[in-house]
Amino acid sequence: MKKIHILRKKFEKYKIDGYVIPKNDEYFTEYSKINRLQIISNFSGSAGLAIILKKKNYLFTDGRYTIQSQSESGKNFKILGFEKLINCNLFKNLTLGIDPKLFTNSQIKKFFLKNNKIKCINKNLVDEIKKQRDDFKIPFFSLKKNIVGESASSKINKISKYLKKNKSDYIFISAPENVAWILNIRGGDCPNSPVPNSRLIISKTKKILLISEMKKCEKLIKNKTIKLNQFLNINELPNKLFKLEGKKFIIDDKSCSIFYENLINSKFKIVSREDPSYFLKAIKNKVEINNMINAHILDGVALTKFIYWIKEINKNKISEVDAAKKLERFRKMNKNFLYPSFDTIAGSGKNGAIVHYRAQKENCRKINKKDLFLCDSGGQYKYGTTDVTRTICFTNQGQNIKNIFTKVLKGHIAVATTNINKDNTGKKIDKRARKFLRESNLDYAHGTGHGVGFFLNVHEGPQSITKQNKVKIEPGMILSNEPGYYKENHFGIRIENLVYVDKKDQKLFFKNLTLAPIEKDLINFNLLTLNEKNYLFKYHLEVYSKISNYLSLNERKWLANFI
Repeated sequence: MKKIHILRKKFEKYKIDGYVIPKNDEYFTEYSKINRLQIISNFSGSAGLAIILKKKNYLFTDGRYTIQSQSESGKNFKILGFEKLINCNLFKNLTLGIDPKLFTNSQIKKFFLKNNKIKCINKNLVDEIKKQRDDFKIPFFSLKKNIVGESASSKINKISKYLKKNKSDYIFISAPENVAWILNIRGGDCPNSPVPNSRLIISKTKKILLISEMKKCEKLIKNKTIKLNQFLNINELPNKLFKLEGKKFIIDDKSCSIFYENLINSKFKIVSREDPSYFLKAIKNKVEINNMINAHILDGVALTKFIYWIKEINKNKISEVDAAKKLERFRKMNKNFLYPSFDTIAGSGKNGAIVHYRAQKENCRKINKKDLFLCDSGGQYKYGTTDVTRTICFTNQGQNIKNIFTKVLKGHIAVATTNINKDNTGKKIDKRARKFLRESNLDYAHGTGHGVGFFLNVHEGPQSITKQNKVKIEPGMILSNEPGYYKENHFGIRIENLVYVDKKDQKLFFKNLTLAPIEKDLINFNLLTLNEKNYLFKYHLEVYSKISNYLSLNERKWLANFI
């Protein structure tokens, strides 16, 4: 509350009635080393926005964080869903201060301009309370064509064609993950993703300017990934922009901040607000898919060893944090494992009902053998990104829990076996996932699946499996398949595999990437159809055939019981 009090004292100086603090940093990345929202609100979730007024505080987030946000911030904030932000009318005729580097014009228009006014303040007021540090560690590095499957020049050529088609001279690539994809580079500016914090200008004549810090790009210049005259220090961008010839620019509505839009708009005409590399990046080529398949074999071995250990070997009462550390140790046994793709969600009993729960050493639970244990985790490997959830039990559970788990499983299988020629959008597929739960008036407050990057962000668009997403599902796309159910203060259930879209004889279908057993002790087999039982048999047969060679004799015998 002290930091909020200090922030409010600044309102008079800047002539504002409130201040808005989003979760994202100036690169609009989900996972960032900089988290101003947590500083001001104590909320540690990956999606949120706070508004501090003179006498009230609001925190907006989504269904994944309903319980967590109340626990972490409910004392000082009124917690609301993101939907309440649209044309926000909780207060009216106020002037709200923002950092223009942290918002896009479309966000501001959507949230605030109908009932309130916005004032851009060219310094971050939270930083004035607690200075943010960007601890530089990993210089940007390049990936060879045999890893990524397509050269940077080929990708730049695609962007150039897009510019010509849209009669534009330049595009401003503001999302670092898109810069990474286009130039086949990676970095270490996010805790869980090999994202290189940078921006990129590409001209219709295929000239490029990589905008970042020299200390991060020295390695790229040295190995001739880029030339010295293709690099621009971030502080030199305003001057360089005014020297560029041409009249028209393309920016992206999702990741080009007000600050950079205003800068570009001061000289150029903005003709489009869509970065095509989001969609191009979403379609993985055969090399990327094969690398992801290999990464998932390694990851499946680690997770299977962990499940065997926690169910069959471990006799001690361990904490949720101990379990997460043990799983990471299994992953670290492989030299290609780099680091987790997000902080492991290891929730037992009632903590499993907190969708994005983060176990902390000082207040986590001991795993009770009578409880369900939900473990959502993933890894960044050379080369691939994984994300998998398994719900595990240690003793026989009641019929009600088994029935719910089985309905979640039926939804999971329904997604995995989708005829994508017919149900070709995330919106249509999402209905399949929820069908069996809804027959019992049950549901879950998160999407069924998100897009996944290749050795990049574990969450990427534009594709996803949600109630709203209408993006057409295309061959080469990777998505998660993760229906669930959560009973507050009791238990959580989620089954998550990553899948990719394959094509054969003009038919589109999902193929599993994730290779780890699904908890058979929680299944009511009487609720499964013959087709569902066959799917489960074939899935576990595939898991066994692909990972059993990497397991001990006892682990293999145990895994064979799933077939």
